[in-house]
Amino acid sequence: MLKRNKFHILILLFLNLFFSINSFSQKNLYAGIEVGRRAIKVSVIEVNNIRKADYKIISFTTDRLNFAEHIANTGEIPQEDMNKISVTVVDQLKKIREEHKIPEEHIFIVAAPVFASARNIDVLTKKITSLTNKNFDVMNVEEEAKILVKGAMPPVDYPNALLLDIGAQTTKGGYIDELEDNKLAFIPLELDFGTMTLTDAVKKTVANPNQVNDLSTYQEKSFDFNPILRKKVKEMLDTNPLLLKKDKIYLSGGAVWAFATLYYNENVKEHYITLSMEDVLNYDAILKNNFSKFNTLAQTNKEAARVLSTYDQKYLISANNILVSLLEGIPNLETKKVYFVKEGQVTWLISYIADRSKKVNTNF
Repeated sequence: MLKRNKFHILILLFLNLFFSINSFSQKNLYAGIEVGRRAIKVSVIEVNNIRKADYKIISFTTDRLNFAEHIANTGEIPQEDMNKISVTVVDQLKKIREEHKIPEEHIFIVAAPVFASARNIDVLTKKITSLTNKNFDVMNVEEEAKILVKGAMPPVDYPNALLLDIGAQTTKGGYIDELEDNKLAFIPLELDFGTMTLTDAVKKTVANPNQVNDLSTYQEKSFDFNPILRKKVKEMLDTNPLLLKKDKIYLSGGAVWAFATLYYNENVKEHYITLSMEDVLNYDAILKNNFSKFNTLAQTNKEAARVLSTYDQKYLISANNILVSLLEGIPNLETKKVYFVKEGQVTWLISYIADRSKKVNTNF
């Protein structure tokens, strides 16, 4: 009888321990549904230490549809897109709740800044809120750089780091300045050029319309355009002298993703990949003089194939010209550490978590 009771007690203790561990794990889980420019992205992550950006991506899925183009064409969200977004968000939210049992306060639904320009965004906001019983935040374009910085850099590095994100339209980011009384100030950084806008600017310098798509002509005009690009970078850096004090440089965006994927050609598990100027310049040489190497790589490397399906050679040249100009423009680069933010797809979610963490000062 005594042995049987001991056995039952042990079983109860084991079950209690199991559910306690399971409950603890769930408290560390967070999920985000982002209605982006060209896709709906769903992330589930487990956070161990938000200050050090110590987290693990449990799952990440993408459902592609070019919402941004449709908004640009009509000035509003088409009804077809409205229906697609609603159905997808509801289905994904149901899946998150059933499979991961994540606390409701750890689940966030947001839309990219492009949706703020849609005349009928209120209709979508009310619909999503009604269907999910959750807030549907539309990110503000003015707040986008701040969200990037909060989520891309480990909070422990806020005082001594900066972030630059090379996007399609612009390059933006910023850094955080420490004030008195534990107060912080966010200083935004922005460069007029991004991968697409720089490519378009170079193409406009080609006098003969028949040569616009000629690669050798593009390379020549791209080289000629570099002094203008460097001047713009210098203006951005010169107006922010505090940048000189930053020891770490975090880089994100398609340009850096393309470089890290094609050049390093390995499955790096860390969230931050260390970069060197030498590697960036070596990649630049291959990009411009031996591009067939990357075409060959893409035949066996799915991530490399994804890069080449996203960018053609002209875009990749422009992207790396921006990357090189940024790094060359930073004084004493050899004394600093440069990182690629590999998990850019969950940057906004990390930013939201940091905002709600008592261990991180995000009041800036």
